[in-house]
Amino acid sequence: MTSRLTVDDLQLVEAVARHGSVGAAAKELLIAQPSASRRLLTLERRLSTKLFDRDTTGARATPAGRELARHAAQLLSDLDALPDQVLAAVDTPTLAVGTIQALSPMVFTALEIELDSVSVRPEVDHGPVLLQQVHEGSLDAAIITIAQQAVIPRGLQRTIIGQSPLVIVLPKGAADLAEGSRPFAEQTVLYSTIDLAGELLHQRLSALGALPRPGATTEATLRIARHHRCPALVPELVARWYAARGDRLVPSPMPGQVTVSLVSRPPQPSALTRALPRITQRVLGTSWPAKPRDSALRPDSQG
Repeated sequence: MTSRLTVDDLQLVEAVARHGSVGAAAKELLIAQPSASRRLLTLERRLSTKLFDRDTTGARATPAGRELARHAAQLLSDLDALPDQVLAAVDTPTLAVGTIQALSPMVFTALEIELDSVSVRPEVDHGPVLLQQVHEGSLDAAIITIAQQAVIPRGLQRTIIGQSPLVIVLPKGAADLAEGSRPFAEQTVLYSTIDLAGELLHQRLSALGALPRPGATTEATLRIARHHRCPALVPELVARWYAARGDRLVPSPMPGQVTVSLVSRPPQPSALTRALPRITQRVLGTSWPAKPRDSALRPDSQG
């Protein structure tokens, strides 16, 4: 039997999770409680997992039930908004553009300013997911940092927007780098590269005397570094966007940079093509097109 979910399934799970009661959910959905209970039981059998623990006091979502209810709420909200979005598209050109979490503040701020005559539908996800969405046509374009390191689906085109060198951020109170071949001298160094070079970067930091620790996000990396007054290694565009009073930026003792690329189906959306120089300036602080650097820190550069 298929495990594909219907809108009725989503509405039932979302309502039961929200009310904590099958009876209250059934009343809201204008169905009989026995019918709601049977539908819920059938759904659990189809999914081969229990969604709610039910007794005389109500219905409590299991971990699986909470996860399904969370997604159901988002999907139902999207469905509710769809008619207005369709009608809005008739009057206003729309571009669906995706990017990664680390770039989203810079990218969407730039798009909002530079594409003032276009409605931008933003999407934030991991690079490989965004590539697939562009390939499938659910996104018009993606601005990502792995286009030079990953296999690009056939039929897509990629344009290098620019490159941001890796820099060391020394928060207020952090010691200067040491002289010589081990500039970090057993210091904890937090790092976040926002591309696929993390493992290689970890090895190179260790070779320079550091005790490297990956950060969960670029913003978190800088916040934790400031708290512990230790160095952080991040792309320059991130260091400047999240700059705080007292931060000092010094060149990285190892070569490397993050390459930011625009990936789309050909032809590239004309609105993006026209605005690309200005978007580049806002995101990277450099002119476009930028000349590629030879010191890119990539996983395939080992050995």
